[in-house]
Amino acid sequence: MINNGPRPVAPATREKVLAAIEQLGYRPNSVAQAMASRRTNLIGMVVPDARQPFFAEMAHAVERAASERGKLVLIGNSDYVDDREVHYVRAFLGMRVSGLILVSQGPSQRAAEEFAAMEGAKVVLLHRRPEAIDDVAVVTDDVGGSELVVRHLLEVHGHPYVACFGGPVESPAPGDPVIDHVAGWELAMTAHGLPTEPYLIDAPFHRYGAYQVALELLASDRRPPAIFCSTDDQAIGVLRAARELGLKVGTDLAVAGFDDIPEAGFADPPLTTVASDRDAMARAAVDLVLDDSLMVPGSDTERVRKFPSRLVVRRSCGCTGEDGRSPA
Repeated sequence: MINNGPRPVAPATREKVLAAIEQLGYRPNSVAQAMASRRTNLIGMVVPDARQPFFAEMAHAVERAASERGKLVLIGNSDYVDDREVHYVRAFLGMRVSGLILVSQGPSQRAAEEFAAMEGAKVVLLHRRPEAIDDVAVVTDDVGGSELVVRHLLEVHGHPYVACFGGPVESPAPGDPVIDHVAGWELAMTAHGLPTEPYLIDAPFHRYGAYQVALELLASDRRPPAIFCSTDDQAIGVLRAARELGLKVGTDLAVAGFDDIPEAGFADPPLTTVASDRDAMARAAVDLVLDDSLMVPGSDTERVRKFPSRLVVRRSCGCTGEDGRSPA
């Protein structure tokens, strides 16, 4: 009865037992329960870097969704290092977690081998789906979202072209959302008959590195009229560089990002960006990892749950007015 077992218990008996539990201060032994069921009430989650706002928000959303299902979340940071990712995958699976949610930073062939070696391991990929791993994935429409914001810069504001901060040149791999952000930018540029190679900028994902790259770019004779950043963190670094160089963002330079982290709305000026429904994605990932009936076999399309992206227009692109949608 304490563990909500399958056999029915008379209401009167249940009340007596619960009263005794309260009086004695009894707490279930989760270790013993895990030994009996060969599963804990834990969900493991591996992220590249929980210090980055997007991953912190995603981890928090997963934690909330897991709590609603009576589960706790263990979080490990891979620091974009394959060995660390494998370390946490191996450790969490060895702890018999109820399931593993993996935000992977690379092809993860070794992680895939760990999944195969651990019989019955339940794994859901969140945010990106590396080619090496065939497990169920929950992602957002990165290509469509980035194409949408770049078209906004080109069509609504009439910029002759849009530069793109695409991430470190050695970092992206197939299945990386940044690759899809760049792909969406390329689609929008190509649709307008514009070249892309001269305007793709290598820049770190975080604001500190993007700030340094932007300082050099914006002070040069190659200063673009508009910049699309693959992450909001990059865009915040660009905003800082523009401010220090005396550029008025929205007039002298348009800036847009991707992720809609909480800080985006409080940036100076507020950042135009692309949002995904992190809460819905987190709930879907938790539901998938806990419910066997949802881990459906079938085609590649059936194994990937894609959530739509939406454009969030603020003043950094040059829009003005209370709704942020009127071009300057």
